[in-house]
Amino acid sequence: MVREEEVCDLFVIGGGINGCGVARDAAGRGLTVTLAEMSDLASATSSASTKLFHGGLRYLEYFEFRLVRESLIERETLLRAMPHISWPMRFVLPYHKDMRFEGDTPTSKLLNGVMPWMRGRRPAWLIRLGLFLYDHLGGRKILPGTSTVDLMSSPEGRALQERFTKAYEYSDCWVEDSRLVVLNARDAEARGARIMTRTRVVSAKQEDGIWSITTEDADTKKTRVTRARMIVNAGGPWVGDVIRDTVHSHSKDSVRLVRGSHIVTRRLFDHDKCYFFQGTDGRIMFAIPYETDFTLIGTTDQEHEDPTQPPVCTEAEKDYMVSFVNQYLADPISVDDIVWTYSGVRPLYDDGASSATAATRDYTLKMDHSAGAPVINIFGGKITTYRRLAEGVMELVGEEVPDLAPAWTAGVALPGGDFAVSEVESRISDLARANPFLSDAWARRLIRAYGTEAQEVLGAAKQRSDLGQDFGATLTAAEVDWLMDREYARSADDVLWRRTKLGLRLSKEQSTALQDYMTRRSVRAASAAAE
Repeated sequence: MVREEEVCDLFVIGGGINGCGVARDAAGRGLTVTLAEMSDLASATSSASTKLFHGGLRYLEYFEFRLVRESLIERETLLRAMPHISWPMRFVLPYHKDMRFEGDTPTSKLLNGVMPWMRGRRPAWLIRLGLFLYDHLGGRKILPGTSTVDLMSSPEGRALQERFTKAYEYSDCWVEDSRLVVLNARDAEARGARIMTRTRVVSAKQEDGIWSITTEDADTKKTRVTRARMIVNAGGPWVGDVIRDTVHSHSKDSVRLVRGSHIVTRRLFDHDKCYFFQGTDGRIMFAIPYETDFTLIGTTDQEHEDPTQPPVCTEAEKDYMVSFVNQYLADPISVDDIVWTYSGVRPLYDDGASSATAATRDYTLKMDHSAGAPVINIFGGKITTYRRLAEGVMELVGEEVPDLAPAWTAGVALPGGDFAVSEVESRISDLARANPFLSDAWARRLIRAYGTEAQEVLGAAKQRSDLGQDFGATLTAAEVDWLMDREYARSADDVLWRRTKLGLRLSKEQSTALQDYMTRRSVRAASAAAE
C-alpha cells in the first residue's frame, strides 16, 4: 500500500463529464486535485447521451427558464472552446394539428384552464412562442434563429409522410460527448491534476477533518491512500452509493435513476439536419445524422432501480422508438434496421416528480458535513451545463477555501480546439494537403476528433504505411498509440466506442486484432517500467 502524507485540496470520485469538468476547473484555479474513475473515462452516462449541446426546448413547458437560459448561453460558449468536437446543427420540427402535451405539464395545466376546448393539444402559436423564447433567452450570436420550412417542396420533406406540410427549423449543437470528457481530463492533468482511471474507491474515512481515501488499481490490485481536505462526489448513477457506503454520510438527499436508450440505424435521409418528432403520447424523439452513414434515434425515459445493473436497450424500447419514428417517416423502418444500441442512466435529483420524464434535468449541488469532513454531492445535470455546474461546485469549495481564484473556463479552448468555429473546413483541407495519403473522409475524421492536434497524431508519416498496423476504417497504430499515451485508452472498447465510434465499422476480427495490439503494447510498457 502507498500512503501519501501530503494533503490535496480536492478528491473527485467519478470520471464522467461532471467529475472531469470539476477537476479541470479546480486545477486551473491552483488547487491540488486527484480524480479516481473505477472504469474508463466516460464509460457510463457521459458516453450515452443524445450528444447535443442544447437548451432543452421541452423544458420550457415545465417553466424551467433558468435551466434553459443557462443552457442556451452555454451552447455558444462551449462551441467556441471546442469547434473540433462540437458543431452547429439545424433541427426540423414537423407541425401537425394533433400535437399534444405529455401528461400534466405546468403549461398544459395552464392552457387547459384558460382554453379547455384544446384538450391537451399543443397549438401552433404556442410552439412558435416557445421557439421565440428559445431564440432570445440565451443571447444567441453564432447560431441562426428559427425559420419556417415548406415540407412540400424542401429536401427535409422528402423523408416524411405527405401529411406533414409545414415545419419549424431551429438551432442547437452536436457534441462528441465521450471525447469532451477525455479532453477535460487531459486539460485538468496538464494543469496539475492527477487522473487515475480504472481505480476504484474502496473506502473514505475522515481523520481530524481530513479525508483518507483508499483506492485500488483494477489491473495491479495495488492500493493507495490519498488524503484530501474535501471530496467531490461525481459518481453519477453511483452518487447514492458513495453517500451511503463510501463516505457514510447522514444526508437525506437521494437520487432518481432514469434510463435513456438510443438506437442507431442505417442512414434514413439525405441531408445533414436533425428531426425533432413528437409522438401521440406527447413525448419527443430525435432522429439525428450520425457518423456519416447512420441515423441516431432517441431517447426513452424509464426508471432504473439498480446502478449495478448495466443499462441496456430493451426489446420494448426498440419497438417503441421504431414505432415512434414510423409515425413520421415515408419509408418505415423495422428493428432489423438497427445496427447498434446504447443506454445510459441519468442520476437525477429525486424531487418527487410523478414520472421519469417530469423529473428535473437541472443539477443540484449539496454540501454535506455530516460525515465529519466536507463532501459535495452532485445530482443530475445536462452535458450542456457541465461547465457551469463545475463553477457551482467551485463556489461551494470557496466557502471552505479562502481566497479561491476566480472562474476562468468560459471560452478557454480544450486541447485541439484553439481555432475559430468558421475555420473547420479550411483545417480539414490543410491537413489533407499536408498529408496526401489521407482521403477527405479520413482528414475530416481526424480534425473532428483532434483539431489542431491531428498532425501530431500523424507524426512525421510520409505515406500510409508509416502509420503502422492498419486496423481498418482509417484506424492505424499511430492513432492507437496516441490514444493510449495521451488519452488514457487501455482497451479496444475505449478506442472503438468512446475515443471514436469506429466500432460501427470494424469487424469482429479487426476489433480482436486491435485488442491484441493494445495488450502487447501495455505488457511491453509495464515491463519497461519495472526495469
